[in-house]
Amino acid sequence: MRLRTLLIQRAVSLGQEKDTKTRAHRTVRLLAPLREDLLAWQLRSGRPGEEALVFPGPEGRLWSKTTYDNWGKRAFDRACKTAKLVGATPYALRHSFVSLLLHEGRSVMYVARQLGHDARLTLTTYGHVIDELDDEPRLPAEDAISAAREGSCSRGVPGDDADAQAG
Repeated sequence: MRLRTLLIQRAVSLGQEKDTKTRAHRTVRLLAPLREDLLAWQLRSGRPGEEALVFPGPEGRLWSKTTYDNWGKRAFDRACKTAKLVGATPYALRHSFVSLLLHEGRSVMYVARQLGHDARLTLTTYGHVIDELDDEPRLPAEDAISAAREGSCSRGVPGDDADAQAG
């Protein structure tokens, strides 16, 4: 596993591996708390090899739609309930990541590269978060995650509430 980035080369949808939407590879920043979580997961999973799926389905294969739906009902929904998140979806985690980067003060170009799309689409989708954070003090993403995990931030990262509900 890389220490600071994830390399995105392929996509998985409904149990099938395919090219990414843009057919381009990219690296995505791996925040330290996520890196620690992934390392712990690998240890619990018996230290799978470099080519193994990070989160394999049954028998180490890709997830089917049924596997994904079952995980959502059993694990993700339970985690959301524990965290008191209403209407959150796994895809909303992408929006949370963007909000964290913007709260940190990252440029639209940087965020667009992380997402794998152009700056115009990033501005269209996340302009409300940029506006909301305009006068806010910058906060490193890793500090925001630590505060949230400790329960010391009452509101979370700006933009998350609307994004989590919008899905």
